Amino acid sequence: MATMPAYVALLRAVNVVGTGTLPMTALKSMCEDLGFAKVKTYIASGNVVLQSRLSEAKVKSTLEAALLAYFGKPSGVMVRTAPEMAAVLAANPFAEMHPSYTVAIFLDAAPPANALETISKHTNEQLSLGLREIYVHYPNGQGQSKLAIPAAKGGTARNMNTIAKLAEMAMNL
Repeated sequence: MATMPAYVALLRAVNVVGTGTLPMTALKSMCEDLGFAKVKTYIASGNVVLQSRLSEAKVKSTLEAALLAYFGKPSGVMVRTAPEMAAVLAANPFAEMHPSYTVAIFLDAAPPANALETISKHTNEQLSLGLREIYVHYPNGQGQSKLAIPAAKGGTARNMNTIAKLAEMAMNL
C-alpha cells in the first residue's frame, strides 16, 4: 500500500493565549478526529504536520471547517505538501541572512506581480516573490518593522528556522 502524502498546515492567527487560542494538544486531537494520520504539532503557533489521502485543497477546507466550528469565526489555513515545504526553504533568496530574521509569508495563490510595488512603510527590509509566498528579510527583526504588505493580508508568516523544521518533519513522516 502506498504511503499517504504528507502535508504541512499553517494556521493563521492562532495563539496559545488571548484571541485565537488553540492549545496544540487540542489541534492535534482535532486533526486526528478529522481522520488525519501521523499528526504532529510544532511550537505553539499553529503548525501541524500530517498525512492524508485527501487533496491539498480538501485538507485545507476540512481544517478550516473544523476551526470555524471551534472558534465560531473563520480561520485561515495555508497547506503545503512535504516537497513544497522543502522547496520553499530551498528557494529562500535570503539564505545567507540569519534564518530567524527571514520569513516566508505563505499565501493561497501566487502573489500578484505588483505585490512589491504596493508595500508601504518600507525601510531596510528585503523582499522577494516566491511561487505562493513572499519572502522578507527583516535585518532588525520583524517586531521592529512597520512594513505593510497588502498582498500578504490573508497569509501567514513563518521564519526559516520553523520552515526548515516543518519541512524535515513532513519529509520524515
